[in-house]
Amino acid sequence: MEANKLEMLKQIAAGIAAQFGSNCEVVIHDLCGKTMDNSIVYIENGHVTGRKVGDGASNVAVEQFVQQDAHLDIPVEDHLGYLTKSPNGKVLKSSTIYIRNNRGKVIALLAINYDISALAMLDGAVKDLISPRDTTQTEPEKIVNVNDLLEDLIQQSVALVGKPVALMNKDDKVRAIQFLNQNGAFLVTKSGDKIAKYFGISKYTLYSYIDNKQQEGKTS
Repeated sequence: MEANKLEMLKQIAAGIAAQFGSNCEVVIHDLCGKTMDNSIVYIENGHVTGRKVGDGASNVAVEQFVQQDAHLDIPVEDHLGYLTKSPNGKVLKSSTIYIRNNRGKVIALLAINYDISALAMLDGAVKDLISPRDTTQTEPEKIVNVNDLLEDLIQQSVALVGKPVALMNKDDKVRAIQFLNQNGAFLVTKSGDKIAKYFGISKYTLYSYIDNKQQEGKTS
């Protein structure tokens, strides 16, 4: 492999390793005049797989390279984002990039092996913690501070009616206030004053709306 191309690949390898940290092994294999069993000419974070300069390529890279030699008319494609396992049992997310010369022949490999063992364990633990027991729940329930509960319920009642208070008639207001009553709005301290003011009615009228609706429920 040409010296300038090797230096460029080394620069790229060092940059990738620096970006992703010590769990990211980046390897350069020189395939010009070398066999696959001693093709490594540069490696960052070799502790991930326990390899060093002078060692060979993985079986995945070898298989791809052999396939290219057997089918020269079929260009070998980069193998990206696949899972592998190191000799000491680490789970790796790997990518193999085939470096070609001007004639399209593969002359080098740039391999990236990221140790995801700890992440895989963490992912399992996190899923167990955040997964709800109720599998039918489509979205998180809203937690509202008690001081904001009344305001939130009032807005829900308006949305239920589908028109602003200024356009509500008596039946609309009765419907909204009945919603508030059913959903515990009147359990909030001094809620009657705020609700009556919001809907532009007296407290007497407010409670008469509730009483009338309750009486209708008993006689129906």
